[in-house]
Amino acid sequence: MNDKQQTHGIKAIDKIGYALGDMGGLLTFSLVNSFLTMFYTDVLGIANASITVLMLVARIWDAINDPMWGAFIDSRRPTKHGRFRPYILGASIPLAASAFLMFLKIPGLTESQYLIYAYITYIIYGMMYTGVNIPFGSLASVITDDEIERSSLSMWRSVGAGMGGLPAQILLPLFVYSTVAGIGGSVKVLDGNKLSIAVGCLSLLTVVTFFAHFKLTKERVTVSENQSKSNYNLFRSIRMLLKNKPFLALCGISMLLICFQMYTQTVYNYLFKNFYEKPGLYSIVTICTYLPMAMFLPVMSKLVRKFGKKEICSAGIAFAAVINIIMYLFGYTALASNPYLFLIMTFLSGAGQTFLVMEIWAMVMDVIDYHELLSGRREESTAYSFYSFARKLGQTAAGAGVPAILGLIGYNGKLAAQPTEVVEKLYEISTLVPAIILTVLFILLFFGYKFSKKELEKLHAELQSSRNNEIG
Repeated sequence: MNDKQQTHGIKAIDKIGYALGDMGGLLTFSLVNSFLTMFYTDVLGIANASITVLMLVARIWDAINDPMWGAFIDSRRPTKHGRFRPYILGASIPLAASAFLMFLKIPGLTESQYLIYAYITYIIYGMMYTGVNIPFGSLASVITDDEIERSSLSMWRSVGAGMGGLPAQILLPLFVYSTVAGIGGSVKVLDGNKLSIAVGCLSLLTVVTFFAHFKLTKERVTVSENQSKSNYNLFRSIRMLLKNKPFLALCGISMLLICFQMYTQTVYNYLFKNFYEKPGLYSIVTICTYLPMAMFLPVMSKLVRKFGKKEICSAGIAFAAVINIIMYLFGYTALASNPYLFLIMTFLSGAGQTFLVMEIWAMVMDVIDYHELLSGRREESTAYSFYSFARKLGQTAAGAGVPAILGLIGYNGKLAAQPTEVVEKLYEISTLVPAIILTVLFILLFFGYKFSKKELEKLHAELQSSRNNEIG
């Protein structure tokens, strides 16, 4: 049997195993999105400005760390377990341990000591997450080379991400707050001890999930003999990536998407705690975001075949942008005062985002294919490391931007209850900034990313011809 006959034909078990990989990562990463900033401000008492600097310093290190991980993996010969799966498994235990330490409050430290502790644990966690995420992000391209199967894997990855985010975004808001006396009555505050216990449980579940992922996945697509015998050159790879305009556009698209996701997840937590005074309702935000995914999952492959990935994603993001603009413009009506009406609008926004969220990973595989066509080499890890760094820039924009914006509106995490003017401004920053991000995202996706349905068919035909010539 030749190599081509083994490069596709995935089963349900492949999809489940692949989904578990992103589920394992998101079990802890969703904690960062939802609770880390609040843990720093409300539990450790770190100043907003100090958190902003921390996020920026961590990204400076990522600019060095991420390409190093990608280059290291691409320069190694495949093991008997494959090119990527062993690295995912190996980094899973330190990832889980660092996540637990990141949310652990050591009693009796000063604010400066807590800040140093935050630097150490946050940066180590980021390195371990990179150690898992880069090989995992590269894995789909070697599970199958079939476009529709890759689209299916992308959707299942999104399902896995949704499952991984459920504990932090739905369950924890119901359990990690305690009631204390405040100005004008009792208020809910984040309980650091409860949060640490919950993170410990999720860290253990992370390791179990990654072990299951390792057992259930299989690498089918291998590099050519010519590539496996040649020397890897990082600078050559970088030059080719810079020529890959669809890759650069997709980096920007993904950067904006994760910025939007992290910003809303973090700010909505403050919004429901302080503005609506119903922190438990924050758990419904995730349901409103991911329920559309479950609704569209059965028909997504049909929509991709008929219209194309770029086409349906652009239409969805345009719709989501309009919804968020409405949320801001009508903020002084019943929409702002009624949390349930706000959740309905969040559901509509989530419906628009669903297409890009589910197809973004298939689009990554498309631009990696284009890199192979340009360079004649499969260098998934290097490409994904730069893509991953672009996503981290989006995380930084949200992670550093949220405390910076909170500082601008006067939010003080040391207060059990915020002043009225601060609470009112929370709604404004929770709707205007997301509307701007989605509008820019649509412009970049529609005008900057060239792989329409027709262009993608042309790419795959040229790539297959190139591969056939190499075999011949």
